[in-house]
Amino acid sequence: MKITKTLISAALASAICAPAFAEEVKIGVPSWTGAQAIAYVLGEVVTSRIGGTVEYVPGNNATIFQAMDQGKGDIDVHPDVWLPNQESFTKKYVDEAGTVTLNTNPYEGNQGFCVSKDFGTANNITDITDLGRPDVAALMDSDGNGKGEMWIGAPGWASANVNEVKTRDYGLLDFIEPIRAEESVKTARIKDSIAKGEGYAFYCYKPHAVWFMFDVEMLTEPTFDPAKYNMIQPSDDADWYEKSNVATKDALKQVQIAYSNSLADRSPAIADFFANFALTADDVSGLAFEISANGVEPAEAAKAWVEANSDRVDAMLGL
Repeated sequence: MKITKTLISAALASAICAPAFAEEVKIGVPSWTGAQAIAYVLGEVVTSRIGGTVEYVPGNNATIFQAMDQGKGDIDVHPDVWLPNQESFTKKYVDEAGTVTLNTNPYEGNQGFCVSKDFGTANNITDITDLGRPDVAALMDSDGNGKGEMWIGAPGWASANVNEVKTRDYGLLDFIEPIRAEESVKTARIKDSIAKGEGYAFYCYKPHAVWFMFDVEMLTEPTFDPAKYNMIQPSDDADWYEKSNVATKDALKQVQIAYSNSLADRSPAIADFFANFALTADDVSGLAFEISANGVEPAEAAKAWVEANSDRVDAMLGL
């Protein structure tokens, strides 16, 4: 066999570009759909484009941040950090400990409370205070305990803590029962309430599949006022509920990934990719819709997105 200069050059290039060790990462997977979608996009790029190995590790915010802080590779990345919702964690581990890095390419998030458009129109519900009307609360009372149910988020969500304080400070507790449950419970309840023509209110945010799945609308709240937004998370103070006061809409959010600083030493190519990673709110909504509404597995939705956006992935990889 004749060995040409071209073959030798290609072999040398391959040897130079090949990693000295296998790149690997453990990706934290919070419970909400958008975070799951992003987690699997990260993993798909690592496996299909970097040639690394991936393990997905379910966990809540506290668990993921603590693991990233320890830097032992138990969990290396949080795929969907909402700020200022999770600011208590970023202050502790990014600003103070310096063990975690925030990606600098955030997408914009918006959060509030929603009802179906039909329910809102039929009962003139446009503002958060309308949920405190006795007639509206009665229409949302599915268990007969005298209070209407409102889903405020899943267990472990920082936003659920904010919404629990908001329910109190908006003067709704005499009429509304704040419910914490997994997001799948909320989605099923929205579908059921619309089918039965019942009332239901729930924490909602953009990006999210719910905007593709159902005809819903976000209620108005008092314009964001930092003087009326004093939120203390349970990780900072055991008396967080008593010491917090939130009587205003949340500011628009900055949402990005966070990853352990130790990853740069263990898997530098993956760390470089994480530093350049960028999605839009529309990307996340579309992915979440495929998963939640169309029943596509997160891994398959991520694979399809990466294949359809190869140029953008190339840019994230510096190619």
